Amino acid sequence: MSIDDRLQAAGVDRTVVEAIITAAFDEDLGPDRSDPTSEAIFPLSQTGSADLVARDPGVIAGLVVAEAAFAQLSDRVEFVYAVDDGAEVAAGTVLATVSGPVRDLLMAERTVLNLLCRMSGVATHTRRWSRLLSDSKTTVLDTRKTTPGLRVLDKYAVRVAGGENKRMGLYDVAMIKDNHKFAAGSVTAAFRAVRAARPDIAIQVEVDTLEEAVEAVEAGAEFLLCDNMSPDRLREVVAAVGDSVKLEATGNITLDVAADYAASGVDHISSGALTHSSPILDIALDIRSSR
Repeated sequence: MSIDDRLQAAGVDRTVVEAIITAAFDEDLGPDRSDPTSEAIFPLSQTGSADLVARDPGVIAGLVVAEAAFAQLSDRVEFVYAVDDGAEVAAGTVLATVSGPVRDLLMAERTVLNLLCRMSGVATHTRRWSRLLSDSKTTVLDTRKTTPGLRVLDKYAVRVAGGENKRMGLYDVAMIKDNHKFAAGSVTAAFRAVRAARPDIAIQVEVDTLEEAVEAVEAGAEFLLCDNMSPDRLREVVAAVGDSVKLEATGNITLDVAADYAASGVDHISSGALTHSSPILDIALDIRSSR
């Protein structure tokens, strides 16, 4: 399967991925794409092979991005998958093997690992959530709390591990939050203003109380974000409006208490920590032959 086919299957735009990779290489290799150390030690004719190896157990995401990075730097590098994105691996697992000029392998190393380790860290964290919620109807959603410029990769990593993307940005879903309600005067006024201006767009409403939830539904809302509500309060909201809307619990919910929130009957739990606080998964590039 080609890189284009893999990225298309992943739901990721290659143009966006290539731009991210270009910026990362420019940052690491400079405008001349130079690695003085490798250039001094290895002639262009020296080739070799290296393994991408998981140092820790976890869920892998970003191999297709790693392949695209090597391909952007050199058309002489061959990338062979040993596992696919979404695989759950043990420490020591070989994820892929790359072969080509040693100089090119080492020049790409840090950029590839920065992206692959970050994405796999997000995927590993997300898999814990999706596994914890697997016996309930509740799914885990990501948020817009992503690293600027890397949102497409962050959200792909969430998807590949069993989580769901809430929205890509401000542009594709209207979300009425506290500041909108305050400025408009009420939940109903804010909802009517958005609906009048954009009859074509989905509208989500953040609510803080049972009363606001009822008001939002009466205004026409079909998706509510229940912010910083306890599981008991969520049960009240579910009982009052749950059959008519989708409900999301949000606000500092951790894995330790996620099951209690899922048991309230909400459809989703969102966690910004999936993309802003996931530790990386340690992955290395190990040269195994050189000639």
